[in-house]
Amino acid sequence: MTKPQLDPDVADVAPNEPALTAYDELHVVTYMRLLQAEGEGADWTEVARIVLHIDPEREPDRARNAYQSHLARAKWVTEHGRLLRRTDSR
Repeated sequence: MTKPQLDPDVADVAPNEPALTAYDELHVVTYMRLLQAEGEGADWTEVARIVLHIDPEREPDRARNAYQSHLARAKWVTEHGRLLRRTDSR
């Protein structure tokens, strides 16, 4: 498993694979931050700026696409992936 980073750079679009990827493993903290922000009702533009490091005023389409695809992937990972669940017998 790839070690998650606290604040990695993000791609313009999150993976859309039917299985977990190395990108997903690297971005688990990003995914958690996105889910937490959504749960708290944060404005997506602030989340794009702070979490994804994309300025929505300068690059509105890129920011929205990155935000939407990464949030969707975060939800998929928690619902269908095993990234955020224990997989060992401890």
